[in-house]
Amino acid sequence: MKNNYLLESEDEYLVRSRIEKIILDKGFSMDMIHSYDMEEVPLSSALEDLDTYGLFSSKKVIIISHIESLTSEGNEKDIEHFFKYLKNPMDSILVFVTARKLNNTKKITKQLKKELEYVTLNIDASSFVREEFAKDGYQLENGVVSSLVSACLEDIGRLYQECCKLKLYRADTKKISVDDVSLLVIRKLGDSKDLTFEFVRVLASKNKKKALEKYHELQDYSIEAIPLIGLLASQFLIMYQVKILSKKVKLNQEIADILGEKPYRIQKTKELIRYYSEQELRDILRMLADMDLKIKSSDVDGNFLVELFILKYT
Repeated sequence: MKNNYLLESEDEYLVRSRIEKIILDKGFSMDMIHSYDMEEVPLSSALEDLDTYGLFSSKKVIIISHIESLTSEGNEKDIEHFFKYLKNPMDSILVFVTARKLNNTKKITKQLKKELEYVTLNIDASSFVREEFAKDGYQLENGVVSSLVSACLEDIGRLYQECCKLKLYRADTKKISVDDVSLLVIRKLGDSKDLTFEFVRVLASKNKKKALEKYHELQDYSIEAIPLIGLLASQFLIMYQVKILSKKVKLNQEIADILGEKPYRIQKTKELIRYYSEQELRDILRMLADMDLKIKSSDVDGNFLVELFILKYT
């Protein structure tokens, strides 16, 4: 496993920070860094680089991202070549990166985790914010942490940047207020999944006005009714699955392994399931399926059906 790593995290900032630390700790700061994306180039390109000595130094850093895109099918020779390399690696750093949880039932996943130093990178966003300000002696008004985390959608890289900005703004007093956050921090819209999760959270709070506001935010993303219903069904399905599994399995990691999800998503989903009974979740999934069928088989207005759904479940 010497200098060979498999990093698993959805957060680019955490991955980048860990790679920088590995490079620094291993004494590779002055060496070349080569990056390969498995969604764009074959594994053979990275292997050729691994097997080649540099012009001025044999040391190099090879980063291979989107490793989840690598499959055994059609890549048998390259994969066999790769595992042979791991038996006798060159004086290089090799880092595999995946943003998605790898399927532990696949042979290649088992081999990777056996041969590489496997690291899952997660950090609680609220704790990160508190520590970031505390290390420089800043005092925070009540509500600052939650406002920041909400505005940045728990994106650690974005939170780091906004913390730096706020520290510069209040360098004289070293006191951060909620008003400072409102003034300086631009709310991150996130992707459709982020907004869908927020939409479901607001639905769960039974607030019709906010739920309609969130729905209109989703419309700003030009998401039509059918894809939105699909996203909602996906979110409510995992809520139902987590609610059922939580009766037998307590650890988020175990539930994540069963469902092929990230522990963080399981943690966030558990925050929502307390608002719904199993029967309510089944009824919602059935209603979403009926809405999907009606839109596809008739000329009914999909937006009208979604708004009816909001009014019924808030």
